[in-house]
Amino acid sequence: MRETENCGARYAALVCLERYRRDGTWSGAGIDSIIKKYRLERRDAALTARLCLGVLQNSSLCDYYIDFYSSAKLEPKLRDVLRLGVYQLLFMDKIPDRAAVSESVALCKSCGYSRASGLVNAVLRRIAENKSKLPEIPGKGSAGYLSIKYSHPCWLAEYLIEKKGYEFAEAFFEANNRPGKLSIQVNRLRVTSADYIRALDRADIPYRYFQELPGCIELPGGNAVELLGFEEGLFYVQDRAARLAVEIAEPRPGMSVLDACSCPGGKSFAAAIAMENKGSILARDIHEKKLRLVEQGARRLGIDIIVTACGDARAPEEKLREGFDLVIADVPCSGFGVIGKKPEIRYKDRESLGGLPGMQRDIIGNLADFVKPGGTLVYSTCTIFEEENEQVVMEFLECRKDFRLQPFSVNGRECAGMYTFWPNVDGTDGFFAAKLIREH
Repeated sequence: MRETENCGARYAALVCLERYRRDGTWSGAGIDSIIKKYRLERRDAALTARLCLGVLQNSSLCDYYIDFYSSAKLEPKLRDVLRLGVYQLLFMDKIPDRAAVSESVALCKSCGYSRASGLVNAVLRRIAENKSKLPEIPGKGSAGYLSIKYSHPCWLAEYLIEKKGYEFAEAFFEANNRPGKLSIQVNRLRVTSADYIRALDRADIPYRYFQELPGCIELPGGNAVELLGFEEGLFYVQDRAARLAVEIAEPRPGMSVLDACSCPGGKSFAAAIAMENKGSILARDIHEKKLRLVEQGARRLGIDIIVTACGDARAPEEKLREGFDLVIADVPCSGFGVIGKKPEIRYKDRESLGGLPGMQRDIIGNLADFVKPGGTLVYSTCTIFEEENEQVVMEFLECRKDFRLQPFSVNGRECAGMYTFWPNVDGTDGFFAAKLIREH
């Protein structure tokens, strides 16, 4: 079959969804791999990414309408075909309904489901015809309603409603499903923020600049490697919340810093730039192969104070004892703060997360010994659960009387040593940071 315009992108998105469903492949890695395999041009690559991420973000809602208009038992790949069609109908205004339907039928045939093409056509036509009067989702005002409408697990809806209230939970879920932004940090070792912004203006690239955080720029999306100044090392990719966690730590020129769970290197890079490339940073991670990303990034950015080493943040090491002015502990976590970028995280089994707080307590307890008296320990996660955040910190403080919380400010707001960033409040990833000072 000779694929029509953009049909290649749809087929590629279907393959991505199948790989995720079958192998648990991360959406970002899967999309990049498929784009390379099919040698998709920029337009088709963007459509593939939008379709794949959009379906993962809205699968429960798509399924609700699919099942309302069809009682057939659907094989997984056929359901993915229908999800892609429903997503185009409900969320992509620039694609005409007839094209969404016809391309989905063609996709059904191209992947070996010709026998089901009539069903795909009928279901999608019914949904297209009823777009202005689709069936109501039952249970408005309940966790179940939010779970279907925003395609988040019901247990997460129940958790957030209990902790933050219904309206907050809905706003959080809605923010997670918005099209992703690309956050970059200007490498002020090589270019001023003003000069880089002028270059964006000349290239007619839309952006948002955050005056309160020098060098922080938000772009509509896209591939960072293709962005102005990447090869020259004029910026690196990092969410504003993660950058703010480093600002909270207050690294200064001449400091000795340990970035204990460093990969892929954003916090090490932010600290090095704040330190004016003066001092020393030991970037460690348990995965040796991933440390190469930190080394490559440092070379691209022209940073020479970062040294990498493989190591387990839970393992005591006498040679590192009281060796650092600042220890940054961005610990492994459930990741539920970055659902907007990695939508598949929302489908994690809650029970599988139970062991994380114990590991996090072990890490922060061990790293505390690496902080010099008078030094700083910053504990952070990219999740929003109190069990992995505030509770871990408070249990640590109960055991370590030589540490205390240090107040700091975030965007003009005073915090008593701990702060949770929320996408619906701060416009960032969901992120937690706590600043702890070791007494002399």
